[in-house]
Amino acid sequence: MRARHKPWADDYLQDHPEYIILNPLDKKSKWQDVFGNDRPIHVEIGAGKGRFVMGMAKQHPDINFIAIELAKSIIVSAVEKAVEEQPENVKLINIDASDLRDLFADHEIDQIYLNFSDPWPKNRHEKRRLTYHTFLTQYQQVLKPDSKLVFKTDNRGLFEYSLMSFSHFNMLIDDVSLNLHEDDDPLNVMTEYEEKFSKRGHPIYRVEASFKR
Repeated sequence: MRARHKPWADDYLQDHPEYIILNPLDKKSKWQDVFGNDRPIHVEIGAGKGRFVMGMAKQHPDINFIAIELAKSIIVSAVEKAVEEQPENVKLINIDASDLRDLFADHEIDQIYLNFSDPWPKNRHEKRRLTYHTFLTQYQQVLKPDSKLVFKTDNRGLFEYSLMSFSHFNMLIDDVSLNLHEDDDPLNVMTEYEEKFSKRGHPIYRVEASFKR
């Protein structure tokens, strides 16, 4: 997701530590303390401007949500949404989520969402795909037993690759949709990309998978 440079972003993020976690690596194994409760913790990787996490937080007030986004000029929009809507169960992180084990202790997380990840279509970039087996290894480590990985994309190639990757990793496929919006799931919360692609008539693919123990 591209965004114009926002020179004011640093100051804005510094001014809102109630939503943006400025020292996230220090919170490893302490995320329930950050939220001040023992509710389940769900993590979104690639939060964009925050539409999905804010919608999920409203729909599930009994769950704590952590949304991670690398681009500072983009996550600042998510912080603006949080400041406006003032959710009590959302925290945002501006960091490269290349290894979740730097952020979370073993079995600290209850669910992970991968929404419209970069497909990295060239074979030489396979290791960068967020459903590559090295990423699945770290997800399994930070997730609690029997927790789910929920993956959505409009890219058929990435979807097919991910199903193969999950299968090779011996994961359980709990639910699959080949056209999510045709299924008319009333609980589906769209991302910014999802709305744009669905308006263009692109099918949205979703899979829920879990790790065998």
